[in-house]
Amino acid sequence: MPADATHLVVSIGGNDALGVSSVLDAPSRSVADSLLRLAEIREQFCLEYGSTLGAVLAAKLPTAVCTIYDVQYADPDERRIAVTALSILNDCITRASAERGVPLIDLRIICDEDADFANAIEPSEQGGGKIAAAIASFLTKHEFRSGRAELIVR
Repeated sequence: MPADATHLVVSIGGNDALGVSSVLDAPSRSVADSLLRLAEIREQFCLEYGSTLGAVLAAKLPTAVCTIYDVQYADPDERRIAVTALSILNDCITRASAERGVPLIDLRIICDEDADFANAIEPSEQGGGKIAAAIASFLTKHEFRSGRAELIVR
């Protein structure tokens, strides 16, 4: 972290999601079996996310966290499956934000158009501009002393 940092914005988890995405194509005996696999992934992600966020907050700087944005796969069914699975990980991020009183920048709401993506998983110039505007809003409008979680979507 730069010595002159005054604020932090944390955007982590997307690569973690990619790393476990093979579970979405794995054979399963039942819906319950699939949900148990997803629960294991969720529990591990929540544990690691909470630990990482704790280390970030130890810096004692005003901090916001970002959700993982929805993917923009061309195949509609593949997109629906991925967005549903990502909601499980985003729940961990939302809960960590609320529990620690940290503002949440919801990239799922901010990057809400296909044109916001350069490809299925990375923001375009337009999407990056929207994200930058949300971060600027966080920096200029959030009352840092309040210690309350706030949802930032614009």
